Formats: sequence, C-alpha cells, structure tokens
Amino acid sequence: MTIIQKASTSESAVRIIDRLGPGLVTGAADDDPSGIATYSQAGAQFGFQMLWSVVLCLPLMIAIQSICGRIGCVTGQGLASAIKRVFPVWMLLPLIGLLLIANIINIAADVAAMGAAAQLVAPQLPVHVYTVFFGMLTLGLQLFIRYDKYVVVLKWLTLSLLAYVAVIFTVHIPWGQAIFHTVVPSFTINRASITMVVAILGTTISPYLFFWQSSQEVEDMEAREGGKPLKDSPREARREIKRIGIDTITGMAFSELIAFFVILTTAVTLNVHGVKDINTASQAAEALRPIAGNFAFALFSLGIIGTGLLAIPVLAGSAAYAIAETQGWTYGLNRKVMEARQFYAIIAIAIAGGVLLGFTPIDPIKALFWSAVINGVAAVPIMAVTIIVACRKDIMGIFVATPMQKLFGWAATILMGLAAVGMIATSL
Repeated sequence: MTIIQKASTSESAVRIIDRLGPGLVTGAADDDPSGIATYSQAGAQFGFQMLWSVVLCLPLMIAIQSICGRIGCVTGQGLASAIKRVFPVWMLLPLIGLLLIANIINIAADVAAMGAAAQLVAPQLPVHVYTVFFGMLTLGLQLFIRYDKYVVVLKWLTLSLLAYVAVIFTVHIPWGQAIFHTVVPSFTINRASITMVVAILGTTISPYLFFWQSSQEVEDMEAREGGKPLKDSPREARREIKRIGIDTITGMAFSELIAFFVILTTAVTLNVHGVKDINTASQAAEALRPIAGNFAFALFSLGIIGTGLLAIPVLAGSAAYAIAETQGWTYGLNRKVMEARQFYAIIAIAIAGGVLLGFTPIDPIKALFWSAVINGVAAVPIMAVTIIVACRKDIMGIFVATPMQKLFGWAATILMGLAAVGMIATSL
C-alpha cells in the first residue's frame, strides 16, 4: 500500500467517525465494565444459550434510543426538559433520584473493575490507587477539555471495544453452534436462566442512555454554527433525521456486536473448561489467561479499562443532565465550569461518590445487583413517558415518532416491565 493510499484510508476512517456522534458513543458506553461482567457471566454459566438475547435486544434498543435522539434534535431540549413540559416535576424527581443512585453504584463498580484490570496488567500498585486515578482522570476530562475536543476523545475510545472482537481470533469458535443459538432460543427455563435474561435486559436497556443521547443531540446542535432545533429549521429535517437513524443503528449494533463477542468468547473458553462462576469483568479476564493465553488476557483487561473511560463520563453526565434540566439550571459540557457550576457539581458528586463507595465495606457485586434492580424499575416509567412525549404534536410538531418507533418502543417498555417484575421476584 502506498503512502497516498494509507493517507486516504486514514482520512476515510476519520470522516466516518466524524459523521457518527451521540448514537455511537451511547451504544459503546452501554458496554461498560459492569455490562461486560454480565455478558461474561452469561457466556461462562450458559455457554451459547444466551446468544439469542443479543438479537432480541437490538431492535428494542434502536427504537427507544432513536426516539430519545429525535426528541433532542427536534425540540432542542434534553429528555428531562421535554418530559417536564408534559408531566409534573413531582413525577419526574423520584425517577431522577433513582437514576442518580443507580449511576453512582454503576460508577463504583466500573472504577473498581478498571482498577482491578489495571492491577492485573501492572501489579506494582494497589487497586485503590488505580481506582482513584481513573476517577480523577474521567472527572478532569469532563471539567477541563472543551466539548468539541472531548467528544472526539469519546468517539475514539469506542475503538477500545474492538479488543473483545480481537479475542475471538485467539480461540477456536464452533460457528455452526454459535449461529444456531443466536437465531434459535434454546435454554432450560428455571430461576437461573430467567435471572440472567433479566440481567442482560437490565444492563442493555438502561435509563442513563436515554438522557445522555437526547442531551448530546442538543450539545451537538448548539456546537454547530447556526444550529437550530428541527422544529425551527424544518428544511434540515430530512438530513438530520436520517443522520440520527444511521448514527443510532450503528451505535446500538456496535454495542450488541460487542455483547455477542463477549458471550461467545467466554462460552468457548470459560464455560467449556468448567469456569462458570464469574462475578466481575476482571475475574473473566484473569480466568482467560490459563485457558486462552496472555494475549487474550491482555486484550480483555485493556478493553475493561477503555470501556470504563468511555462509560463513566456518560453515567455521571446523564445524571447531571437529568437533574439540571429538571431544576432549570444552566447545563452542558459545551459550557465552562463557572457557567454551569451546579451541572458540573453533579458530575463531580457522581464520580466522587462512585470512587468513595469502593472504600466502604459494601459488597460491590450486591450493590451492582441492586443497581440493576433500580435501573429496571426506573426504566419502565421513563420509557413510557418518553414515548408519550415523542407522540405529542405540541412538543414534536410534524416530527412525532414513527409507527415503527412506537411499535418497538412500546414492545421494549412492556418487556422491560416484565423484566422489572422478574428482577423483584428473583431478589425476593
């Protein structure tokens, strides 16, 4: 390949990344270290039998996230602001409170996983040193880097997820069995399998993703010269709605592709060798070393760190957007710290709370389980009111949700409702 061809290929990759935005980052952030732990447990415990869940989740994710993106782009407001125009604040506040609690617990689990993964690769320092470092790093990036530069960092961090794709090239994959279990659900219906399906749904369709994508659409719009909401600039609608569709489909497909490969990798390594009790992503990485070799172990470990660096800002940021919009504060990553002090204070509180939680006697695995329960309970009403808002002509004008978005959006809401019931039932 000539130098000119290499340059052309590099420029093409940059252009593709540049066209993608909130949907890509949102989808990639869904595969945070705690999510990787859930998918690892699915593969280790059930082998190929949970691969079909990836196919089930994909259209549901695309529907609800495209609705959230559409609300932000059409109204020029984040999801919480749009909901507040239809429903009273007192209905929204308890849901936002649950979101903040669940996000702090999730951040705690993620920084702990990143610290454990870093110590596996470089054991010279204690886990807590790495945990504090990653917490301060993610906070510093949000506080001190301009939004347009910071979004580029987040976009390129999505490539860290490719580590989980690379792992499959280090192991033998019986593709016939894998494809069969991907398209044909086949598992024993019992408490363990139901709990796992519920866990996969809970970690895949999470409330923090709803608020993040809608607010990022607003941030991107405000960052563009002359950017306006589609209600005020309908001539841009066709191009922008198409962009949101492509961006969201790409992001969610990428998210579920990574989930597929994590389940697949752990199925053909850990499950086959009888390692079925995995509680954290770092445990999965460590268990891979004697089975799949040092290269697979290193890829898995570095993937945990990369996904954590991507997901923690999204977790903290989504809570800050939701609270600031509900309270009517000035907010946005495109604003300086002193312009949106309360907004950035929520980000700092969420990250600091997550880091400090790791120094308490609280069992992180149990805390993460209850975080999933909280997310599952909060997701259902948030999804329901989001779809209602997206169908209101007084809010969305002519750009209300499409019939397919409504169909799959309500299907996702009903399924998440059943999952929430399952979460509560299994917790009791």
